[in-house]
Amino acid sequence: MISFVIPAHNEQPLIEQTITAIRDSANQLALPHEIIVVNDASTDDTAKVAEASGARVINVAHRQIAATRNAGARIASGRILFFIDADTVINAEAVQAALEVLRGRAVGGGCIFTLDGVLPTWARFMYPIAVFLSRRLNLVGGCCLFCQREAFDAIGGFNENYYAAEEAAFIQSLKQIGRFEIPEPTVVTSGRKLRAFSSWKILSIAYRWLIRGPKTFQQREGLDIWYGPRSYEP
Repeated sequence: MISFVIPAHNEQPLIEQTITAIRDSANQLALPHEIIVVNDASTDDTAKVAEASGARVINVAHRQIAATRNAGARIASGRILFFIDADTVINAEAVQAALEVLRGRAVGGGCIFTLDGVLPTWARFMYPIAVFLSRRLNLVGGCCLFCQREAFDAIGGFNENYYAAEEAAFIQSLKQIGRFEIPEPTVVTSGRKLRAFSSWKILSIAYRWLIRGPKTFQQREGLDIWYGPRSYEP
C-alpha cells in the first residue's frame, strides 16, 4: 500500500486536479493506494471537493504545514508515504522513479518541480539556477516528497517547531539515517506565490533565512507567503 498525503487549506479550486493526477498515476502503475487529504481549517469547500474526488478527508485546525502533514501520516496505512502539496500535479513517471529510488534502499527522496503559468522575469531567470543548486545540494522543495514509513517513524516525522522550510529539516533528518535521492522526472506545481508576491518580498525571506537560519521559520508571523490568503490569479 502507498499512502498519498495532501495537506490543504482553502484549496477548493486546485484540489480536484491534484487528487485526479495522483489517482491516475497510481492506477496507471497498478499500485494499491490511498489518498488522504488533511483539511486544515479551510473556510471554503476544500473538504467537500476532496471527498467528491474520492479522497479520504480528515479535518484539523493546526494552520501549520508540518503538523498537518504529520496528522495525515499518523492515519496512513502505507509502507511508503508520499507528501503532495494541494497545488501540485504529479505523474506516473515521477511516481515510478520514486519507487525505484526506494527499492534501491534509499530512505526517501523528492522531486524537482516545474512551475505552471506565466512567471515574472526574475523568476524565469532564477529557476534554472535553483534547479542546478537543488540537484547539486541534493535538496528539494516540499511539494513532492516521499519516504519509507520506517524512516518517517525513525525521525519523528516533520519537525513541528517550523512553520515553513520544514521540508529542509525533514530532508536533513532523513539524510542522517540513510540515503536521500532526487529522481530525474519532475512534477508541476503552482507558480502562484511568485505571481502574488514581489521578488523583494521573496528574496528578503530567503535573506533572513541565510542570516538567522531555521529560527526565521519558528513563528507564523511574517510568513504570509505561506499563511496569507490564497491567490488563484492566472
